[in-house]
Amino acid sequence: MGLKGCEVQLDNPWNTYYAGQVVNGQVKFTFDSPKKVRGIIIRFLGEANTEWTEERNVTTSEGKTENEVTQLKGHEEYFKIQYYLLGGKNSSETELPPGTHTYPFTCALPPTLPSSFEGEFGHVRYTIKVTLDRPWKFDQDMKMAFTVIAPVDLNLNPRVKEPFKLELEKSFCCFCCRSGPLSVITSIPQTGYVSGQVLPITCEVDNASNVNLTAVKFELRKLVTFHTNQPRSEKRESKVIIANLSVGPVNGGESRTFTQQLEIPALPPTNLLNCGIIALDYDLHVDCDVSGPHRNLTGKVPITLGTIPLAGVKPPTQFTDAPAGVQSVDPSLAPTQPVSPASPPPAGEGVGGALGWNVADSTGGGGSLYPNIPPPQFVETQYKAPTIAGRDDSEHTQIIGDGAFAPRYPTFQFNNATAPPANH
Repeated sequence: MGLKGCEVQLDNPWNTYYAGQVVNGQVKFTFDSPKKVRGIIIRFLGEANTEWTEERNVTTSEGKTENEVTQLKGHEEYFKIQYYLLGGKNSSETELPPGTHTYPFTCALPPTLPSSFEGEFGHVRYTIKVTLDRPWKFDQDMKMAFTVIAPVDLNLNPRVKEPFKLELEKSFCCFCCRSGPLSVITSIPQTGYVSGQVLPITCEVDNASNVNLTAVKFELRKLVTFHTNQPRSEKRESKVIIANLSVGPVNGGESRTFTQQLEIPALPPTNLLNCGIIALDYDLHVDCDVSGPHRNLTGKVPITLGTIPLAGVKPPTQFTDAPAGVQSVDPSLAPTQPVSPASPPPAGEGVGGALGWNVADSTGGGGSLYPNIPPPQFVETQYKAPTIAGRDDSEHTQIIGDGAFAPRYPTFQFNNATAPPANH
């Protein structure tokens, strides 16, 4: 058989790095019999890909109608570093004896990389591929993915510190009589958040109309725009509901105030800075469902998701009006809990070690500016890639692990106070 196992170990227990850091690690090969190789190659690749198909009916020169299927693709490459861990391109054959062979490696990540992202029609992905260059035989490839985070410091964007108020109002006509207005005001204390925080929502409803408000529905949404450039430029938009809740009803002539909150799971930061084919935004969509043959009131609140929380912002208290009101879109997709690393990250190793995992560390983008911000956990997102096999992989490429990959994002856990008095 020859190759019994291959393991790629990184110097960070979460396999997660900030753009600009140095990735250090080692490859371990285990052979159960002598193995002849020309060399061992390691390749680090950062890229973005988008892909989908479009169908349309076309008329041929003979006047027939045919279904034409076009595969649309987009691609960006951010960096590619490749070198030999053993041997070389023109090296002679080497026979490796049975047993375990360990080869250290290092790779400096460029500082302008976009964050890892996995979506319906595309991804930003960072991989390591190790190749056994075998003379006169198929090369053996082993591949794994790791996470890269582009720090987004909310403290550098003054707009996200300000409160936001969405005002929706409508008057209804019933039997030629115009009713009083239905007014729904949704307020949040700021528009900048990080994964792990809760999004506090205050909803004031003044229903001076004679139409019942059945419910006010809130949806935290991820808005993604994918672009292609081959064989032509196209775009496709995707809206993913991350979490939702509903309050109400408020009948005609009544007024009520609701205070609720949505927890933000592990998610990539807004914008995917430096990625030209995938755009990422978030919003809070508000839908006021009214009874009868009347159109609903709708609006949205922009949300900016960062990796470094606003300093000095007191975390909201954990409470809701109705425990049954808040739900994840799919309970089976609830964000995974932070897992303690098997061994603590080594300290004092410079930029190439496992530094950057506390927001107070300068590599992570916070420095000593925010000493009171707690360190994040690095939590797998619920949005996974079913496989990391790429366009340049063959049937001989072995995916290390189970093949699926979920990036990890910095997720904060704040100590929240007790619940406030009941709402009115």
